[in-house]
Formats: sequence, structure tokens, C-alpha cells
Amino acid sequence: MHNDLDLKYKASRIKALAFDVDGVMTDGSLTFDENGAEYKTFNAKDGQGIIMMNRSGFVTAIITARENGTVRHRFKNLGMTKLYEGCKNKIAALRDFMEEFNLKPEEIAYMGDDLPDICVLKTVGLPCCPNDAVDEVKEYTAFVSSKNGGRGAVRELCDFILKASGKYEDATSAIINRK
Repeated sequence: MHNDLDLKYKASRIKALAFDVDGVMTDGSLTFDENGAEYKTFNAKDGQGIIMMNRSGFVTAIITARENGTVRHRFKNLGMTKLYEGCKNKIAALRDFMEEFNLKPEEIAYMGDDLPDICVLKTVGLPCCPNDAVDEVKEYTAFVSSKNGGRGAVRELCDFILKASGKYEDATSAIINRK
């Protein structure tokens, strides 16, 4: 674990955030109906965090191995920048993301929770995970949320980066002071 000043410095350099879905934006549960349709439950506070990041000028992305209409719907609802789904090789998606948006690794925060995320976590400037990520993932992260996946981990990260970059007050007051 890095010291607080180092962590805040890394967070202040972030221009883009990317997230895994299952276990990060959700609690990791996979729910199916009798026809095989998949359902996911997302956290509204996490969503508000992503919306604040978007409105504050950050690039936001999802990088997930699964393909699911629910994820596409959530991505669109939150106004996120880029969706990479069906990614069996998440590092290839990260490279595409960096190239398309002219990003350096140190300008990207990524939150993942399981083994397929480690290749990305080892590459980005601010590797992050929810509190309930597998131990192997925690070995590669600088920011471990106090919250579990799908239970506020994404929001905690968004707030942390907004505060470190000096954009938190503007982001929150724009919402609080709506007429």
C-alpha cells in the first residue's frame, strides 16, 4: 500500500477511469431467469459518482469480459465514454482505450476485483479494487475501497479522485444547487 500523499498525487494525475462490471459495479451476483436472460443490480450512488466524473471532464469506460444488454443500458444511462465488452484480453482493450483517447498509463485509474483484471491493474497509474476483491488483486492495487463491489466502491473512488484533483466542490455543488 502506498502512503497517502503518494496516493493523492497519483489520483491528482488521473484523466480517465475504467471499471470492470461484475464484482465492481455490481456485487458480483449473476442472476438468470428460466430463459437465460441475465439481470444485474447496480448501485445508484456509484452511478452518481460516474456522472460527476463525466461532468468534470474525465473519460469513463467499462472493460468487461461479459456481453450483456443490462451493462449496455447502464453504460448509456450514465453517459459513459467507451464500452469494451466481450473482452477476453482486457489489456488489449486498455491499449485501444489509451490510443483512442491519447492517454498515458499514469493518467488512468482502473477498478477490478478478480484475476482477469490484474493485467490492467499492473499497467495503469492508479490501480484500484473494492474491499471484497480477491487477495491476488489487492497485491497489485494502490487504492482499496472500504466498500464492497456494487456497494459504493466506485463512488468512493470517484470522490477520492475528484477531491485529489480539486474538482469535488464544483462537481457536488452543481448537483446540490440545482434550481
